[in-house]
Amino acid sequence: MPQVSPVILLSPLDNVAVARSPVAAGSMLEEVGITATEAIPQGHKIAITGIAAGEPVRKYGQIIGFASMPIEPGQHVHTQNLEMRDVEQDHHFSIDAREPDYVPEAERARFMGYRRSSGKVGTRNYIAVISSVNCSATVSKAVADYFNRQGGLEGRRNIDGVVALTHGGGCAINTQAEGYQYLTRTIWGYAMHPNFGGVVMIGLGCETNQISHIKDMYGLTESPTFRTMNIQGIGGTRKTIEAASAVIREMLDDVDAARRTSEPVSELTLALECGGSDGYSGISANPALGYASDLLVRHGGTTILSETPEIYGAEHLLTRRAASPEVARKLLERIEWWRDHAERNKAELNNNPSFGNKAGGLTTILEKSLGAVAKGGTSKLNAVYEYAEPVKEKGFVFMDSPGYDPVAVTGQVASGANMICFTTGRGSTSGFKPAPCIKLATNTAMYEHMVDDMDLNCGGIITGEETIEQSGQRIFDKIVSVASGEQTLSEQYDYGNNEFVPWQVGAVM
Repeated sequence: MPQVSPVILLSPLDNVAVARSPVAAGSMLEEVGITATEAIPQGHKIAITGIAAGEPVRKYGQIIGFASMPIEPGQHVHTQNLEMRDVEQDHHFSIDAREPDYVPEAERARFMGYRRSSGKVGTRNYIAVISSVNCSATVSKAVADYFNRQGGLEGRRNIDGVVALTHGGGCAINTQAEGYQYLTRTIWGYAMHPNFGGVVMIGLGCETNQISHIKDMYGLTESPTFRTMNIQGIGGTRKTIEAASAVIREMLDDVDAARRTSEPVSELTLALECGGSDGYSGISANPALGYASDLLVRHGGTTILSETPEIYGAEHLLTRRAASPEVARKLLERIEWWRDHAERNKAELNNNPSFGNKAGGLTTILEKSLGAVAKGGTSKLNAVYEYAEPVKEKGFVFMDSPGYDPVAVTGQVASGANMICFTTGRGSTSGFKPAPCIKLATNTAMYEHMVDDMDLNCGGIITGEETIEQSGQRIFDKIVSVASGEQTLSEQYDYGNNEFVPWQVGAVM
């Protein structure tokens, strides 16, 4: 292993460095010319200069907060002496937007995918049972359980399974409000998702979120592989389970007949996600995923960054890369929506980071956001979408969502993501059917501790064994392999049955 400094200085403008591993009190850190005056946990920050009370604390060359008291060189910098304040950023529009260095079409990578009649390409071949309302969730799960666990798919080797997509809403909501739009748009996005070869939608019958309205709004029509029904109309629980099972049996031949064909990776839409972040996230896995994102864009593909509260304070880095001033303004409009949303709900955007984020070394939302945006690489930002809107632009785009992982990823998948890369420093273990989810560990200690859940380790960037570019290339190669059918670890554990969580916004009456 190469000899590396025990701390990482990310920018010459910084007045803190990050511990590669635990630093004992009294340790001389020659590279930055200080002695640690107290123990510094791994991933946490150490002051490399004196910082007066009220002065900015800088990491990544950016302000991550302000000293709440005088900080001496060698001190641990964290919640006890670093506080959040709003920072006025210069939002330059589009000055860093550059066309990608596209790979010639003949040289672009390919994967084995399922080309659908819609022209879209899937990476998996599931059947969906979608509940329109919480009241039809039990029936939907019972139908999926019959096929997955009671032999209903026996001999159907080309079908990955039957997924029950259930949720806690669907009634007592205002049909003119954002929450209803988000729910119906999410259901529509999943119903049309290329990772599904067949869909059955089940309602109760008397709910606000009427299936007939969804069909009318989005132009959905019944077909041999898209069917709908209501429990009250069919005649109760047992009859509906039998009816839904019967229509799925009618679909099986068509769905099982699907075969993977060689497709360009330009047909991949990758959700960029982070959860359980730590002090290394913005140094290792996130920039490595950013490099892979840029690679996919260069090959003609699409990547989606989301979690608007987790770009707060770093949005100026994205407006600089916006393809047009209109795209930049739309991003800032979503930031302002979130400011208002937080205020109306007696919250503040710095309520994020979470307990686990702080234990891992993150202190303020500014610090977390600056690391989170690294997942988006350096490509120009081509579009900004509201939650679950269909992504139509190729390249790097942004979708508005909360920072809560299952809600964010649900929106990304509804928007069209057929793959997910999920970075984690603390060890997130979720999956998101029907899109396969690749877990990327930010540090080697956690990777080794949770090796059965982590698909790739990016911790070599921290130890100096690997570059961001090398790690990013490994991620890109893994994306192609998983898109072609290689199972992720979360798929092997059958994660993804409980993570369909549409964003609930507004009053429940």
